[in-house]
Amino acid sequence: MKSLTKLSVVSKGATLFVAGLFFVSGVQAQETRIGFISTERVFREAAPYKAAQVKLEQEFAKRQKELQDLANRLKNLADKFDKDAPVLSDSDRVKRQRELADVDKDFQRTQREFKEDLNQRRNEETASAIERTNKVIKQIAEAEKYDIVLQEAAYVSPRIDITDKVIKALGK
Repeated sequence: MKSLTKLSVVSKGATLFVAGLFFVSGVQAQETRIGFISTERVFREAAPYKAAQVKLEQEFAKRQKELQDLANRLKNLADKFDKDAPVLSDSDRVKRQRELADVDKDFQRTQREFKEDLNQRRNEETASAIERTNKVIKQIAEAEKYDIVLQEAAYVSPRIDITDKVIKALGK
């Protein structure tokens, strides 16, 4: 959710170009309404993003615990093997090494699947929240007659920052 590029962000060069066009024409600059959104704050503070995080934590909590249990089992087997290795017969040592390798393989596979599934679900939830955010931004821009709403800038006057309005609207 930290990726700022997912919200149809205007590139810095394009932002400077567009801003330059508005300021070159003095008359037009006075009539133009510009707004700004801090996408970082929206991701951090808006209800849809917080709700998505909670939903994912709940959805993956059981699998996270199972993965942790498997990691603990692997560690215990490795510790026991290291402790017992000097007194084990060759056949028992080989048997335990295979068991340890099998559990490790299972752990690696389970961990990889967990990460892939979590990333896929995070992307789905984020895409849904971004879609909703973009709709809210467009509604606010149209209702308040903004000509342009930027999502990235080197400096922003608090006068044009509409981030709080977007966060409040997303909370409804």
